[in-house]
Amino acid sequence: MTTTSTATEALPQAAPAAPPAAPGSAERGVTTIAERVVERIAAHAVTEVDGVGGVGRRVLGVAVGAGEPDRDATVSARIKGATTSLDVRLSVSYPVSVARTTEAARAHLKERVGEFTGLTVSRVDITVTALHSAVADTRRVL
Repeated sequence: MTTTSTATEALPQAAPAAPPAAPGSAERGVTTIAERVVERIAAHAVTEVDGVGGVGRRVLGVAVGAGEPDRDATVSARIKGATTSLDVRLSVSYPVSVARTTEAARAHLKERVGEFTGLTVSRVDITVTALHSAVADTRRVL
């Protein structure tokens, strides 16, 4: 005699799988920021400082025209490890104090570049290429 069971036996339920563990800091990658990126960030950040303008165009290293307030300043960046140094060329509005304007630009660049890139700005060299007047040039023919 055979008996059949119509009741289903309960199968053991598998425990839900745990999410994979996050890799440790030694296993994660490293974010690398190119010098060109730092240069672009710094060139934009320096425009946020009052009294700062851009530099005139250069052809074969010779300035062709004065600094223009609506152009961007030029910035060169060098990165070593977690620090960067900046070389900035800009113009300053006349009659604003050049010393105060460049110190404000230097402090602002250290703050903003550090904020956006995570790099420590160790040095900011600023070259003022021109003073530009806030009054538009008017020419008269006599």
